[in-house]
Amino acid sequence: MDSTSSKVLVTGGTGYIGSHTCVELMNAGHEVVIVDNLCNSRPECLDAIERLSGVRPQFYADDVRDAPALRRIFRRHRIDAVIHFAGLKAVGESTAMPLAYYQANVAGALTLLETMKEAEVGTFVFSSSATVYGEPKTAPIAEDHPLDPVSPYGRSKLMVEQVLQDLYAAEPDWRIAILRYFNPVGAHESGDIGEDPANIPNNLMPLITQAAVGRREVLMVHGNDYPTPDGTGVRDYVHVVDLARGHLRALEALRKQSALVVCNLGTGKGNSVLEVIRTFERVNGLKLPWKIGDRRPGDVTECYADPSLAHELLGWHAELGLDTMCRDAWKWQRQHPQGYTTAEVSDQAKAHVESP
Repeated sequence: MDSTSSKVLVTGGTGYIGSHTCVELMNAGHEVVIVDNLCNSRPECLDAIERLSGVRPQFYADDVRDAPALRRIFRRHRIDAVIHFAGLKAVGESTAMPLAYYQANVAGALTLLETMKEAEVGTFVFSSSATVYGEPKTAPIAEDHPLDPVSPYGRSKLMVEQVLQDLYAAEPDWRIAILRYFNPVGAHESGDIGEDPANIPNNLMPLITQAAVGRREVLMVHGNDYPTPDGTGVRDYVHVVDLARGHLRALEALRKQSALVVCNLGTGKGNSVLEVIRTFERVNGLKLPWKIGDRRPGDVTECYADPSLAHELLGWHAELGLDTMCRDAWKWQRQHPQGYTTAEVSDQAKAHVESP
């Protein structure tokens, strides 16, 4: 590796955002070590990462709450930095299972940080979430927006942020980036890696692609009576590859000096649910089976980022638009109708799509 490359430990590296980040890291010359307990991802993802990067990352099927396992990994590898994705991430599930979420997300981060301190590794990029803002008071949302999460998931992310703030105040030699994601969608342009939810998806795009590939009979649009141009909720959808590149920019920024930075990662533009559906239909030449249903409790009217601080501090901005997000998401699903368990193209997918 050259003088600008690093050995990076990526927790949750076989997950949706983690796998895309590993590919970007490795293609930029970094060496990657993955720790993932595979509770919401599949080992087949490692094959795809290897195909896209030309190198198979070192992989450990361990849990970040397992301190002895983490210590063995840090003894075996001279880690320069950690990117922490591992954790549970479903807002609704967190309401029903709060203890599991605090245990995985908060206790997991504490164990990881304690192990990093023992190993004298002080560069940490944290996968946070726009859910820390709660019900938006203004839009676009800047980093100084009040923090008032409404779910155990959001509160668990905020708790880790507060731990990191306190850690940096006590030990300012740490180099910490807190990245608050908005709505990651899309897939690698190859279609080799993408979003493969283990259970019922919580996000719009996998619901769309599963409806397109025939895995669900109808796509439910939750509410069309919001005070928006077409009555459906508005969100900031950001391409997962843009998001992955944001982590590289964060590592580069932290290389320059000890710091704690907090940045939104979003496009700065909101798109409604119906706008996403119609864009998906247009760019992929198909019709989706969708209908209007009731609002979901807790859904907000609109939520989109002010990403200007990420541009100022990290030199990052989103480059890939909604058309590309929809095209890449469908390419992944069409090539993997049942996720990583198969790469066969379903008959319905073949009927909808001509040549890639």
